Amino acid sequence: MSGEPVIKKSKMANSLEQLKKLTTIVADSGDFEAMKAYKPTDATTNPSLILSAAKMEQYKKLIDKAVKHGVANGKTTEDQVSEAMDMLCVLFGCEILKIIPGRVSTEVDARLSFDRDASVQKALKLVGLYEQFGIDKKRILIKLASTWEGIQAARILETEHGIHCNLTLLFSFCQAVACAEAGVTLISPFVGRILDWFVSNTDTKTYAPEKDPGVISVTSIYNYYKKFGYKTVVMGASFRNVGEIKALAGCDLLTISPKLLSDLEKSNDVVEHKLNVDNAKNSNIEKISLNEAQFRWMLNEDQMATEKLSDGIRKFAVDARKLESLLIDVIKA
Repeated sequence: MSGEPVIKKSKMANSLEQLKKLTTIVADSGDFEAMKAYKPTDATTNPSLILSAAKMEQYKKLIDKAVKHGVANGKTTEDQVSEAMDMLCVLFGCEILKIIPGRVSTEVDARLSFDRDASVQKALKLVGLYEQFGIDKKRILIKLASTWEGIQAARILETEHGIHCNLTLLFSFCQAVACAEAGVTLISPFVGRILDWFVSNTDTKTYAPEKDPGVISVTSIYNYYKKFGYKTVVMGASFRNVGEIKALAGCDLLTISPKLLSDLEKSNDVVEHKLNVDNAKNSNIEKISLNEAQFRWMLNEDQMATEKLSDGIRKFAVDARKLESLLIDVIKA
């Protein structure tokens, strides 16, 4: 027996490692420690995530630095808070970029979602603040809500300023088509929030991953983009469970919360390649083109997308106001 070769069993890659071979993984978090643990390529933030992180003691220095900037650059309290908010978003982004090799998404205030020109100006200001810290705009994605105005703001930023955009709060096919035609860099369709709506508004309360309405939506968008050669890439977002994530393995990017990243890392289940370019090119889809009136009508006809878009904007605005209140307390202290 001693002369027989010793065969070492190779360690099975966990589900997260398998997924990383098929899809670029993005951390959906403002928590730096989670990013260090799961080593995503990119990271995305929004007012809700920054609000959550800002309440943690370890990020107090960023709050203080942002407030100092606000007080120095704003004449009124309102101006100071606005300046501090912009700086806080950028400071979080700068810290994130020290951890990840790729890009960070930084969100334009959701309250500007229906103002194209103000959105463009806010985006330019955020990019300017990043440049003050030596961060090249190639490492930044400006996040905008997928309203008609947000999409047109992205068109201007992409074509006239070379600023890459991430269109968020995307729930419908018409939003995806308009984003692709505007030449935006990336879209973030919200898988879990689509599921939430169907669970709340239909008799079906549970869905197998392949039948999940959010998964079906992202799959159709991915196939459309690849079939017609759009440069815009798809980043599935807002997941409720690991099943949704695995059903979209092969998507360009997936942005995943620390909890679900942990679940994937602890699992050794096989992750199959679900989305791919060859299948997309062979899919039976017709190309469409949308002007503003057609976009607004198609969005209006999609009850789920209309409700979830407005709800998402309101929720981000609520958290932005909470973040402002936190900054006002520090300014007045």
